[in-house]
Parts: sequence; structure tokens; C-alpha cells
Amino acid sequence: QVQVVESGGGLVQAGGSLRLSCTASGLTFDDYVMGWFRQAPGKEREGVSCMAWSDSGTWYANSVKGRFTISRDNAKNTLYLQMNSLKPEDTAMYYCAAQEMRYDVCTGSSGDYNYWGQGTQVTVSS
Repeated sequence: QVQVVESGGGLVQAGGSLRLSCTASGLTFDDYVMGWFRQAPGKEREGVSCMAWSDSGTWYANSVKGRFTISRDNAKNTLYLQMNSLKPEDTAMYYCAAQEMRYDVCTGSSGDYNYWGQGTQVTVSS
């Protein structure tokens, strides 16, 4: 069965950094678009970043551009999100998701993704 598992969340002060990891199993990792989403209390789930095959196939939400970097290590079946210059408004549950890839493009729309992890909490204090 397909499993998607996030890790790396925690409590950090504003301006600090965290690196989230997502490991997917039960699927051919190279064939899947991978994405990060987040949901804060009282808000809808929103796309943060996603990555298809190459750097040209990446997308970032405007709110995280220049601060977050997505990457993937296909040999390890792992997706990463390096989060720098964290702000209190980044506080949310962060989810990893997988979508079958057709082209070297990705979307930040949650409805396009088929498999989801359970989430990892990121809390940024002021």
C-alpha cells in the first residue's frame, strides 16, 4: 500500500529554519509529482510548493518565494522542504502529497493529488 510520511516539524523562533522531509513508499517515486501543503487553524488548506522532475517543474506560493526551497532525492524516495526566515504566519500543519506525473510540471491545487501524509506541525514563535 502507498504510504506518505512527513517529519521534521517543530517549534522555532521567527527568523529560524527547519527542514521537512517526506518519504513515500508503495509507489514508483520517480513517476510522481510531490507537493507540500499547509493548513493553519481556521484557514483552508493551501499549496506551499511542489516539484515534478526538474527545477523548471517547481512551483512556490507567493508567500514563501525566496524563503522556502523544495528538492527531491529520488534515490531515497524522499522530498524535502527547506524553510528559512520563518515567520509566525508560517505556523501550520504541513502535509506532503503525491500525484502521478505526466509532464515536468506541478500544481499547487490539493485536488490534483492522490496520496497524503498525516502531517507534521510547524510552530513559529515571535
